[in-house]
Amino acid sequence: MNTTAKTAKRDLRSDVDIRPAQVEDVPSIIRLDELVTGKSKPQYWHNFQAAFAATNPPTRAFLIAELDGRLVGFIAGEIRSFEFGTERTGWILEINVDPQVRVQNVGTRLFDEICRFFADADIDRVHTIIERNNDLMVAFFRSQGMMVGRYIEMERELD
Repeated sequence: MNTTAKTAKRDLRSDVDIRPAQVEDVPSIIRLDELVTGKSKPQYWHNFQAAFAATNPPTRAFLIAELDGRLVGFIAGEIRSFEFGTERTGWILEINVDPQVRVQNVGTRLFDEICRFFADADIDRVHTIIERNNDLMVAFFRSQGMMVGRYIEMERELD
């Protein structure tokens, strides 16, 4: 008989506070991003937060999730118009959740909040681009009701 008890994941949806990212959050964002991606990009995140903070009128949102005062996730998106023939639409540019709280609805809360931001701006569609082999992100976005869209991303290496 197996005596190992599996620990059930909690639904943290109501325990997590979502708020706009501030400059003071950047060190925690850098740490979480490095933990998840394995890459240190401090200048990228400082520039990213500064660009999002400076947008007026607000066409961008950079949100963080806090649990007991600790940053456990973030999401960023922006409203874009008419690239590649699309109507005005929302784009999710970044999302990360601390591996210790994954599958506990932190990502869902972040996704719901950014979709609310888009809906409040009369946006009726959201897009993102993810790596084809990133099974975790594919599964997450599918669980949020997203599916492969009508566009094909193409690329070419430059010499």
